[in-house]
Amino acid sequence: MEVILKETIEKLGSQGDVVKVANGYARNYLLPKKLALPATPANLKQVEQIKISALKKEATERKQAEELAALMGQLIVTVARKVGENDVLYGSVTTLDIADDLKRQGYEIDRRKIHLEEPLKTLGEYPVPIKLHRDVTATIKVHVVPEAAQE
Repeated sequence: MEVILKETIEKLGSQGDVVKVANGYARNYLLPKKLALPATPANLKQVEQIKISALKKEATERKQAEELAALMGQLIVTVARKVGENDVLYGSVTTLDIADDLKRQGYEIDRRKIHLEEPLKTLGEYPVPIKLHRDVTATIKVHVVPEAAQE
């Protein structure tokens, strides 16, 4: 069955694309959730309007993400943890800890957009990338310090 996507769906296509999918996938998932329309001539005309508005929306979102990335490039996130021997942390610093500190500083960032290869387990300064938009990534500095030094 051919459908027109109303939203971008990962591994399937982007908004406005005409894609061929299994009948069950279209009937049971895409159409009831209003993620797609059947590919009829009338709907194809409507899609042109959707594409134009999507391009405008994409441009404004990207511009906002670039402005936010410029601001966040200067941010320093400080996380205090209890420390054992050899500056090894009790526990680790995760994306949730970084997101909480960003929230305290006034930046509402979803923790899933913060990309850590693995949790931080030693003291130091780490560059951490944050994906703000499909094409825009900001890098912040995360300082992991001993708990007593935070005061």
